[in-house]
Amino acid sequence: MVTDARIYTAAGPVLATALAVRHGTLVYVGDTAGAKPFIGWRTTVKRMGGRLVVPGLVDSHIHPLDIVDFDLCDLKSEAHSLRELSSFVAACVKRFRPRRGELLAVHQWNTSNGNQPDADYPNLRIALDKAAPHNPVELLGNDGHHFAFNSAGLALARNAAGKVVGFTRATLASEMSAFRKLVGIDERGEPNGEANEDAQAAIDPGRMVYFELERVARVPERIPARLNSAGITAILDAQAAPEGLAVYDQLLRSGRLTVRAALALYFDPTRSRTADGHVDYDAIVAKAQALRARYAGNPLVRADFVKLFADGTLEGNPFAVPPTLGNAAVLEPYLQPIFAIDANRHATVTGYVDTGAHACIDARAHPDRYHADMAWKAFVAANGFHPGQCQISSGQLSYDREILLEYARRMHLAGFSLHIHAIGDRGIRTAVDAIETARTADGVTTTRDSLAHVQLAHPDDVARMGRDHLYLSYTYSWASTDLEYDMTVIPFLQKVSGNTYASRHAPGSYYEENTYPVRSSRDAGAILAAGSDAPIWTTDPQPFVNIASAVTRRYAGQAALNPHQALTIREALDSYTINGARFLGREREFGSLETGKSADFVVLDRDILALADGGKAHEVAGTRVLETWFRGQRVYRAPGH
Repeated sequence: MVTDARIYTAAGPVLATALAVRHGTLVYVGDTAGAKPFIGWRTTVKRMGGRLVVPGLVDSHIHPLDIVDFDLCDLKSEAHSLRELSSFVAACVKRFRPRRGELLAVHQWNTSNGNQPDADYPNLRIALDKAAPHNPVELLGNDGHHFAFNSAGLALARNAAGKVVGFTRATLASEMSAFRKLVGIDERGEPNGEANEDAQAAIDPGRMVYFELERVARVPERIPARLNSAGITAILDAQAAPEGLAVYDQLLRSGRLTVRAALALYFDPTRSRTADGHVDYDAIVAKAQALRARYAGNPLVRADFVKLFADGTLEGNPFAVPPTLGNAAVLEPYLQPIFAIDANRHATVTGYVDTGAHACIDARAHPDRYHADMAWKAFVAANGFHPGQCQISSGQLSYDREILLEYARRMHLAGFSLHIHAIGDRGIRTAVDAIETARTADGVTTTRDSLAHVQLAHPDDVARMGRDHLYLSYTYSWASTDLEYDMTVIPFLQKVSGNTYASRHAPGSYYEENTYPVRSSRDAGAILAAGSDAPIWTTDPQPFVNIASAVTRRYAGQAALNPHQALTIREALDSYTINGARFLGREREFGSLETGKSADFVVLDRDILALADGGKAHEVAGTRVLETWFRGQRVYRAPGH
């Protein structure tokens, strides 16, 4: 029995002061007076002293097998110049002592902040070469999509036949040409160390999905413990590959799985082929069905979602020469900004390349002319930019459009809900096309089809997402302004002069109006869920940082990002509770505090509703979880509470 509390039920009536639990189920939710008949001689009564109690939180997009902290070479998302980065990695080599030739993985590299070059450290490859001359080095980006390698790492890349050929200027022009948009290049056309998305998998395929699977398999109980400490009692594992499912099985056998998990099964369709080279959709669907059957009827784990990628990410590298473009699929080609570095070591825009000029037409027609030092330097002297900036790119879809649509159709026909990573406006449009095509094929519109992230969406597609009542899993803390991050994205999408806030966030501009359109998509009819995407940026799921950002659209001390897209505190909290349960198809079991539902609830150290109502929503970010209860059992208690 809980009394003397302020209970947000996420149902009607919204607020209560008491609840009663029997055998893990809520048998009463209401006022304190009405709770008296439920108090017997064996009843434990917890008086909360007016503390806020909310339903157990649902993280609708997380990678739980990667949120456990280990003693690793870990940059912790801190910003470093390339010189500092090189020194850090060199210290890791000294500390962890990898065998000669053994790959050293460096975790949580901040891909958008820092990374400033200098004359001795002009690019990532050279910086890492100096740090580790005898070992391959892999920087694991804190966004899960950007990676970087030294020369020894780049040399490990395998072609489609599995032969080690490396990434070089020559191989990128021939047998590795499929990776050209994913591998950054330097002034001479050689790889500069950046190897993103599938290019990383060509080098280190064992880390395609899970960063440290072997380590976490030894201590699987640390996963639910981490989640419970954040108040999370249900999740969508947003990329559950078959090799990771043994971890869930271990937790189930031990009785230590104190969250409900929906698995979004992940299979790369391009890696399963028939004898004639076509995607083997039948084999993939059969594998997915077998895994769904494996957990059928399990009260804690279900496998009725599948994960797809529509595209990659929007971030480019303004410090590379030529600047690396984003690879997310966009409706209009990426612009080619001309960058300088200002007095504070920030990227700043001094102009833009006219890719239709004669010099660029010639550079695209004859790229090999400009690999020699004298040739590219003469081009820069004559034109003010590197010839590599004559490239025209609209990014790329993760798979051919036909494959994406057919894969979605086949999985929908097999009864799976679709969960699609979609970032760029063309990627989002294609993802919605795939869902609509799948629904047309089987006539089923009641599946819980969803998009994750939705960073830049055209208004027409926001309307479609609403009309289709799609679930949208936003990471609200990403909807904020930051000079260094902004300069990796905005100048490539719309013209910026310098790097001022006013130039980056011009009112009415396409990016400002259409990035993370949370309010617009909700008003159109989409259903908001919330996902941390941990370990992206941080291994901490930080739900209250996300909730605060949903309301404020900013970090402390920063200006807000298109504040007209903000939510109310209750809308944000509902996205983490009842909407999350609806997304997982289990709203009759949990997601709100109502009689007959599971007793999943969280006790907070502050009243986040009162804070937001009083104009102090930014203070919600500092919320601490005091207790987490799951199925009527306390599974977390804060130290000292």
